[in-house]
Amino acid sequence: MALLGRPDRERGFHKERIIRVLLNHTGDDLTKYRLAQLSETSEPWTRQYTDKLENEGLVEGTAVVAPAELYQVWLDQRIEPNQLEVSLQQPMDLIAETDLQHALTTYQAENLHQGLLFTSITDFYIAPAEINDWLAVVEQKGLLGGGNTRIRVLEDHVFYNEQMVDGVSTVSIPQLILDLLAEGGPCEQAAEKLIDLYHGDQQW
Repeated sequence: MALLGRPDRERGFHKERIIRVLLNHTGDDLTKYRLAQLSETSEPWTRQYTDKLENEGLVEGTAVVAPAELYQVWLDQRIEPNQLEVSLQQPMDLIAETDLQHALTTYQAENLHQGLLFTSITDFYIAPAEINDWLAVVEQKGLLGGGNTRIRVLEDHVFYNEQMVDGVSTVSIPQLILDLLAEGGPCEQAAEKLIDLYHGDQQW
C-alpha cells in the first residue's frame, strides 16, 4: 500500500486554481483569458466560474472585492491534501539540505511571513512526481507515524507564486491563508490578520 499519493478527488482542482490565481493577483488587471492560462483551465469554464463568483458579489470581472468571503468559498470546496506524518529530528535543516521541490505552509510559513505562531509543527507540500524520493529521505532520516512534520501532496499548482523568505520556500500568501483557516484555532486568527495585511487595500 502506498504511504503517500495524490488526492483521489480531482474534480475541484479547477475551481481551486482559479480562486488561487484571483487572490494572488488582487491588485492586477487580469483578463479572463490570462486568468484561464494561469489557472491551467479552459477559457469558457473560467468565464463561467468567474461569472458565478461575480453573481455572488465576490469579484467584479477578475477583481476580488470580498477577499474574506472568497477565502470561505475556497475553504468550503477545498480538496484535502494527502499527508504523511513523520518524526524528523531537525525538519527545517533537512528541508534546507534537499534539492527536492517543497514549499512550507501553516506554522513555519506563517512564522516566516508574519511571526505570530509558534513553530510546533512543520508542514510542507511536495511535488507528486517526487513522492518516492521524499519517502526515501524519510526512511533514511526519520520515523513514520505521529510526529513533528507533515508532508503534504496536492497538485503542482499548489506551488503557484511560491515565495522565498530567508532562503526558504513557502507557498503563496493566499495558499498559506487557506491552510491556516483549515487548521483552525490560533491559525485561524493568524489567517485573519494575514488577510487584513495582504488584502487590506482591497476591502472596499
